[in-house]
Amino acid sequence: MSAQKNILLLGSGFVAEPCLEYLLRSGNNRVTVACRRAEKAQELTSKYPGSTAVSLDVEDDAALEAAVAAHDLTISLIPYTQHARVIMAAIKAKKHVVTTSYISPAMEELDAAAKEAGIVCMNEIGLDPGIDHLYALKIINEVHAEGGKIKSFESFCG
Repeated sequence: MSAQKNILLLGSGFVAEPCLEYLLRSGNNRVTVACRRAEKAQELTSKYPGSTAVSLDVEDDAALEAAVAAHDLTISLIPYTQHARVIMAAIKAKKHVVTTSYISPAMEELDAAAKEAGIVCMNEIGLDPGIDHLYALKIINEVHAEGGKIKSFESFCG
């Protein structure tokens, strides 16, 4: 069994619940769900042992930096306009970060600093591109494992 990982999940929107459920499957992860409205995060975490809810305003740099520093990994499911801010906090804390957006010019400017900090900054792991492909592969593998055959596949997202 691998060591426990503490993961900060920013956001509690549509994609947060399947992400949270997946992260907790192994039993090795503890996930903090952070969003502006604590009750929204609590509604989500109440269904999943191993998760906790906190209120966090990502525009409060000190609070964001403290939250990122307290975790091994940050997954940002918040609006893309905030991802550069999240990456800056991850660089400062020397913690890995995953975002769901395409790489913006502001994020690209942080590339050298992320490399210097020795962190992995994985982007474009959102719905399109990203999660749609992962879930498609998951479903296809499950069908194959049961002896089934995929005759056609269509994906609608975006």
